[in-house]
Amino acid sequence: MKQKKILIFLLLITLVIISSSCSRDQETVVIKGSTTVLPIAQKATEVFYKKTKIPVSLSGTGSGDGIKSLIDGTCDIANSSREIKKEEIELASSKGIKIKEITIAYDMIVPIVHPSNKVNNLSIEQLKAIYDGSITNWKEVGGNDEKIVVISRDSSSGTFEVWESKVMNKTEVRADALLQASNGAVLTAVANNKNTIGYIGFGYLNSTVKMLWVNNIEPTIENGKSAVYPLSRKLYIYVNESKISGQTQKYVDFLLSKEGQQIVKETGFIPISK
Repeated sequence: MKQKKILIFLLLITLVIISSSCSRDQETVVIKGSTTVLPIAQKATEVFYKKTKIPVSLSGTGSGDGIKSLIDGTCDIANSSREIKKEEIELASSKGIKIKEITIAYDMIVPIVHPSNKVNNLSIEQLKAIYDGSITNWKEVGGNDEKIVVISRDSSSGTFEVWESKVMNKTEVRADALLQASNGAVLTAVANNKNTIGYIGFGYLNSTVKMLWVNNIEPTIENGKSAVYPLSRKLYIYVNESKISGQTQKYVDFLLSKEGQQIVKETGFIPISK
């Protein structure tokens, strides 16, 4: 359902762009990247267009793809749920591009299970063991005698890369893990199978799944912002500093404004401002 809503929203945005380009000589702000940041961007672009009539093209194709598109010059803003990599900065620099990093929100990666699962907390070590295949049955971590079905993100995902760094410590995810392309897809997969485990951004949590504590720490807004929760992270947008247009700057300023940060909060993420 969430993916359907995203598709409908993108179609609506496309219609807005078409109608706007036909009626006025207006530059379109092109945004690509993270599916984690997508709920923030969806609401923000909707409100931004109503306020400014500046058309926006928005797509959620993964953090890595967004940054690649920014370097290739096919988007104005790259949404990302991870920090830009050294090699990406070097590639941009080789093309004469200076990338600017802007933090727009705080987030947490939250392990999720089916609501019927009686497991409430897992350590980082247990999560790693589940995802590398060392632990394969829920009874090994206090659950029922059932095989664990592992759901993971694909390698183009910024969420996957943070999970790989903070949980897997560069160890490979088990070969039979079911890979999903978005937070919404992981949410649906876990909600429909009582033996699954997955991980999603904090803003995607809903009552169809059960969130797990990590290292006995609850994923709350306070624990996320203070980074006490071990899977805390920042969410970013990246721009080409040397080519940022007036329209793009207006969007950036809006997202960082009081109204923009209220949208961050309303979409379930943690604002950078008080």
